[in-house]
Amino acid sequence: MANGNRKALTAEEEKKLRQPIENYVGKIQAKIDSLRADGTDQVLSLQNQMDAIKRDRILTKGEKEESLAKCQSKLGEAKAVEAANKGEIADLIADAENYLKAHFVKDYYQPVKESCEEEKAAAKEKYSSKTAQLAKEHQEAMSKLTDHQEIKDEKYVYKNRQFDAKMELAQDLQQVKDRRHEAYTYQYHLLDLLRMSKFSFMETRAQKWENYKYTFNSKSFLLQNGLYIAIVLIFSMLCVITPIVKNTPLLTYSNVLNILQQASPRMFLALGVAGLILLTGTDLSIGRMVGMGMTAATIIMHQGVNTGAVFGHIFDFTGLPVGVRVILALIVCVVLCTFFTAIAGFFTAKFKMHPFISTMANMLVIFGLVTYATKGVSFGAIEQAIPNMIIPKINGFPTIILWAAAAIVIVWFIWNKTTFGKNLYAVGGNPEAASVSGISVFRVTVGAFVLAGILYGFGSWLECARMFGSGSAAYGQGWEMDAIAACVVGGVSFTGGIGKISGVVVGVFIFTALTYSLTILGIDANLQFVFSGIIILVAVMLDCLKYVQKK
Repeated sequence: MANGNRKALTAEEEKKLRQPIENYVGKIQAKIDSLRADGTDQVLSLQNQMDAIKRDRILTKGEKEESLAKCQSKLGEAKAVEAANKGEIADLIADAENYLKAHFVKDYYQPVKESCEEEKAAAKEKYSSKTAQLAKEHQEAMSKLTDHQEIKDEKYVYKNRQFDAKMELAQDLQQVKDRRHEAYTYQYHLLDLLRMSKFSFMETRAQKWENYKYTFNSKSFLLQNGLYIAIVLIFSMLCVITPIVKNTPLLTYSNVLNILQQASPRMFLALGVAGLILLTGTDLSIGRMVGMGMTAATIIMHQGVNTGAVFGHIFDFTGLPVGVRVILALIVCVVLCTFFTAIAGFFTAKFKMHPFISTMANMLVIFGLVTYATKGVSFGAIEQAIPNMIIPKINGFPTIILWAAAAIVIVWFIWNKTTFGKNLYAVGGNPEAASVSGISVFRVTVGAFVLAGILYGFGSWLECARMFGSGSAAYGQGWEMDAIAACVVGGVSFTGGIGKISGVVVGVFIFTALTYSLTILGIDANLQFVFSGIIILVAVMLDCLKYVQKK
């Protein structure tokens, strides 16, 4: 236990170190409590009583008013006492805080911390001695054995003893860790009582950092963030390689804006399918939805009379004002996409059909209808003024990014601040339990598909404006993989009920940035699919490992 002139503290010695702090701050706390008894404590108690009276449905209106009036009268008296004692309480708190600053770390926490380091070293030394002793005993036992089964049994026993020694070390280290953590947090416990749970920003951050260090587990950290670390390393390598190979830097302002611009329409698609993945589902028809939306938007916003026909009919919207055509195109995109997602949602919810099947059917129907209707023709460019109306560039900044930011905020609000969002998590986590608790699984499922359709419609409309039209049935092929992969990489779990909007955003940016970087580097588009596939495989593997650990 000894190391130089220092030694580990016993529990009694640690208690003696803490005793002066407890006595000094304890006396101040007792004075503060007595001053708060008829003031702050009474104010809080009366406010709780008044809230309870307001919620009480048994009392009549007159009884409520009478009770509230009495409480209000007492509340005024309590607030007067609170105001009278406020200065004295503040002085007492300041006294206690100054004492803690002067003595807590120096007289208590630092000695305990040093003691913990000694205990940690002693635990490791004990483990080394134990493993060395076990190895010696094992060698002696093995030298005396000749029977194959006996040798096998001895090896098994030796492994178990090694495991026991390792577990004992882990337990000893955890006890040391607990002791240091308790010593650190004791100061905040005292401050919590003094200030009634009011901490400064820096104190709050310090506590969070301490709790993070205390609960940190390297294995869990790698499971949670290993993929991100690998992607950051790959992207860093690309940033180094690109200037060497292509004589152009990768991380420039224009490149970053291009990445964000390309990511913006895809953000709508990823946000839409994220809700379906949250319900342990997916959507294979996203790419075909984009093609359908692009085609419809291009036809409506086309520059001049359409050269292509739909079911043999050539549409001409040039008689409508440009602004009306833009809004009409958006409405048509949203309605078409929502119509098909609602159908898939209905079959999924009503007949317990797996979304893989219902959305695959959607994919085939949409592609077949659009291709047959248009004969696979690309419909050319839209009116030149329209992109500047929808997504103008202000001083070189593409405002399409603001559309994506608005979508992120809205979907975050829906997921986190509405009843539908809470039900979405509940149904995704356990549909049977959600149903028993009164949640309509059918409505939530169809609602998630409808929300996805609305987002797909907006995304295809924005993509049409970004690309100046060029809508065709083939456009958007493979985009469903990008959207699903972005969600998986962003931590939206296929096990259901787990995922955050921030993860989806990060996933979209990761895939867009990686694709953009590989394109600049001149990597063949087919090889880019290989990179995407590997990333998806690793992401799902890590997700499955996290799920298995929880089980």
